[in-house]
Amino acid sequence: MNASIILIVSFLVMIFLRIPISFSLLFSSFIAVFYLGLPPMIVLQRMADPLDNISLMAIPFFILAGKIMAESGISKRLVDFANLLVGRVRGGLAFANIVASMLFGGMSGSSVADTASIGSILIPEMEKNGYDKDYSIAVTVTSSTEGLVIPPSHNAIIYAQAAGGVSIASLFLAGAIPGIMIGLGLMIPAFIIAVRKKYPAGNRLSGKEAWKVALDSIWGLMTIVIIIGGVLSGIFTATESAVVAVVYALLIAIFVYRELNITKFLKIIRETLETTIAVLFLIGAASAFGWLLAYLNIPELVASGILSISSNKYVILLIINAVLLLLGMIMDMAPLIVITTPIFLPLVMDLGISPIHFGIILMINLGIGLCTPPVGNTLFVGAVVGKSTIENVFKAMWPFYLAMIGILLLVTYVPFFAEWLPSLLA
Repeated sequence: MNASIILIVSFLVMIFLRIPISFSLLFSSFIAVFYLGLPPMIVLQRMADPLDNISLMAIPFFILAGKIMAESGISKRLVDFANLLVGRVRGGLAFANIVASMLFGGMSGSSVADTASIGSILIPEMEKNGYDKDYSIAVTVTSSTEGLVIPPSHNAIIYAQAAGGVSIASLFLAGAIPGIMIGLGLMIPAFIIAVRKKYPAGNRLSGKEAWKVALDSIWGLMTIVIIIGGVLSGIFTATESAVVAVVYALLIAIFVYRELNITKFLKIIRETLETTIAVLFLIGAASAFGWLLAYLNIPELVASGILSISSNKYVILLIINAVLLLLGMIMDMAPLIVITTPIFLPLVMDLGISPIHFGIILMINLGIGLCTPPVGNTLFVGAVVGKSTIENVFKAMWPFYLAMIGILLLVTYVPFFAEWLPSLLA
């Protein structure tokens, strides 16, 4: 039997048996290595190699900063600020949900953290104001994909490494416009449904109340300015910006909002360690799996298979999008970035697609996958937070899926949206 078949089939069988993704990647790699007669130590070496990279140090610090913001009341104030901006239109709480995800998701870089934090605040509030529960969850889950591309995003850091050292600052900039486009795109079905179901507009705040909300949220909003401004100006690297974000978030939480106690802090540290270990283990296991794919010439086989279907650039991009969407439905984002980047990046670069542009296409695809069964971690968290079923939420999400896929195609076929801001940096 061919080693490629053994590698892929053993992985799929383990996924079907509900073995965690990281262990499925690792065990299938060992099985293939034994079959090939290679030393098993090579799997561990290939796991360790990508983790010996200083840029990955940014990941635990961005995770920690996001958790501090969620636990210290910063996310609640960002929700209030978003409601101040857009809450007065019909279906205003849905709009506020989307804008809040732009703000908080961009800082946490995690769709799961965004869904849990924003959802726990806004889903009950939307229900209380007469919004359908599953509609409220659908808005929360789909809008969380914005934070995966809006800077700073730790997924961009993972992609930068997988792509062979692409500029993290350029990737951060490249995600800004597509992330905002996703938010604006989601507002279209949100508004249409709100009008059709006659969801209420938010209450107009007095000038004094609006000023208080704006002042209260400015400390949280400054986090974005400090991180992005620092990286783009060259004052500090992405890793250093993550550390600055943690220090700044701690200062706000302790001395300004005063909502962080020792019990919450210890919980945050424990959760950060758990998440970091899981993410880095996934990256290592995916790297070993990806090395085996390359060793077995699977990227070349995939590329030649796609080219045998069509040599048209636009058709090839459509096929790659479809494949990435399907993969995103069954695997987590971090390992997929590590595995698929070496497979598809050389192919799209031959078509004239820049690594920066492809990175954004990749992250949007996989972000949509996180909202989609059967794995759909973000969808699962949204259903749990909103106390509904995955089936009911999935039905409510169809208009939003169509909006996200529309934005994905726009970003795919119009490089300007991803490349304009990085070109200014250059």
